[in-house]
Amino acid sequence: MAKKIAPLLPSVDKLLQQFGERLRLARLRRRLPAKQVAERAGMSPMTLRSLERGGSGVTMGAYLAVMQVLGIERDLDFLAKADPVGRELQDSRLRPAANVTRRIAGSPKGRSTRSSPSERGASQQDEPIPLAQTKPDLSSRPNPAVSAEEESWIKSGDFASADVLSSLIAKAATPAKKER
Repeated sequence: MAKKIAPLLPSVDKLLQQFGERLRLARLRRRLPAKQVAERAGMSPMTLRSLERGGSGVTMGAYLAVMQVLGIERDLDFLAKADPVGRELQDSRLRPAANVTRRIAGSPKGRSTRSSPSERGASQQDEPIPLAQTKPDLSSRPNPAVSAEEESWIKSGDFASADVLSSLIAKAATPAKKER
């Protein structure tokens, strides 16, 4: 019975083929015959051939065994090390205030600017942003759709339930009726 192989996107399949080709080139640069590398890695020459073609049915362990035989197993340490998307997601959950648009004193006409973690630098990433910088200035633009109770909640910076937040969104989304 044949093993089931998870389908890969064409772009990912191409990456795997390129990786297999790089392993083949590394073997050839070392002038090692395929049969010898396969024996040292504990696999059949046919598995090595499939691996060097970027076969998705070859286990990760087989790829690592060949890398070890070639002396490049430490390259695995570089995979997914940076992970900018994952770090951005993690930072957004840890410090929600860091993603809020902030006013910068030196910006022209008081325009709001956003700064990503990479633009802020490591020292700013670790420091929490004071709550006063993240709260909107409600005194300059009163919103008739927000009740006095909700406005005081917003000014105090406290947390609210999902019901209160959904009512704020619903009130902001419905246009105010004009009185005649």
